[in-house]
Amino acid sequence: MDTWQILHIPDNPQIAPDQQPTVDVIASLIDPKFANTLVRRLNQISPLENLRHVKRVKKKFVEGGKTQLSVILCLASENGNQLESMQNDVQELMNSYKLSPFITKVCKYAALSKEEWEEQCKLWPTSYHPPTYNIDGITGFSEEDSQSVFSFMKYAIQLAKSSDNLVVNAAVVVDPSVKQVITTACDQTCSSYSPTNKITLETSCCEKLEAFISHSDSDGVLNHQTVHSNSFQDKSKQLCTGVSCLYPWQWADQQSDMSLCYWHPLRHAAIVAIESSAARDRYLFPSLGKIQDKSFEMDNMQSSSAGSPAKRQKTNSTNVHSDDNLDTNGEGSSSLSARPYLCTGFDMYLVWEPCIMCAMALVHQRIRRIFFAFPNPNAGALGSVHRLQGERSLNHHYAVFRVLVPQQILSGEG
Repeated sequence: MDTWQILHIPDNPQIAPDQQPTVDVIASLIDPKFANTLVRRLNQISPLENLRHVKRVKKKFVEGGKTQLSVILCLASENGNQLESMQNDVQELMNSYKLSPFITKVCKYAALSKEEWEEQCKLWPTSYHPPTYNIDGITGFSEEDSQSVFSFMKYAIQLAKSSDNLVVNAAVVVDPSVKQVITTACDQTCSSYSPTNKITLETSCCEKLEAFISHSDSDGVLNHQTVHSNSFQDKSKQLCTGVSCLYPWQWADQQSDMSLCYWHPLRHAAIVAIESSAARDRYLFPSLGKIQDKSFEMDNMQSSSAGSPAKRQKTNSTNVHSDDNLDTNGEGSSSLSARPYLCTGFDMYLVWEPCIMCAMALVHQRIRRIFFAFPNPNAGALGSVHRLQGERSLNHHYAVFRVLVPQQILSGEG
């Protein structure tokens, strides 16, 4: 791999349009004047619960300009005797209208693209609904946006090499509207301080945040133009056993001196980044940690699409600007006038594809897009093993991209 590339990971596995799975249904030609009556009755007694994308009626124009209608009566049984397995209400309806049933095929799943939909309609008409979210980059990134993505991914790769010369997962949370880093984190399933230490995780996180902000722009974020990648040695010949999402159960097998190392199985890079982002909010907006702002709009609690703009809680700007250390001007000041609702509208950069736990946490945080460099064949939640982004029952969906990294970057030459 000699050049950077950004690949969209679809919600569901790609299937050749002409190889889509099908199921058998029982259908019949009908008199057009009875179409409305039959469809209403069939929807009551034999709804197509798992085939909502399939249209009940198929229209065909025949010689002489006449219209021929066919209607789906019900799903076909897996055994050979279709009529006997048909439910009584459908049989009665069929007898009343003197219908002649036949078996045909329809596509089992809804079309994910216009090409799939066109192939489906060759068998039986279906509905096609493009993705409800609209995210810049789904159909291609601009040169400026691409360079920004590559820069942030290089930064994440740099962070993935721990101080112990081990490879871990790294996470970078970015506000894409201003192309700035919100926070960063690495795996902390093993932290190098004693559990007897009186410093809590919260205090440690805030201290790290203060140091982060002191080296950042005036509004507490790191601009992508200041990010540079140091040498990151290619670990392809080594077992990356330090990556928590790759080996989520490894902690249970570890033998460690607890006086030197504190084990916590849940502190994967994405989880730590979420905690750090929340700590940043409390640092920048301390008043909201004590008093609930009555102007907080309840629609912030409603579901959001991956393409929705960042929702923000209204805050008293005087509280923010009273801190000399956070004095801002220009665009930075406007970004501090409101507190983000969780991570809504933000992007997450991960070196390795997240596990189910981390991917679900990012759903709850309302992350807008996820970028990762390397797949996770053991426990990947966004394409390698599972595809959480395609789970329609969730109330939020993000877009997922894999960033292909040039070999010279991995070898430390770039």
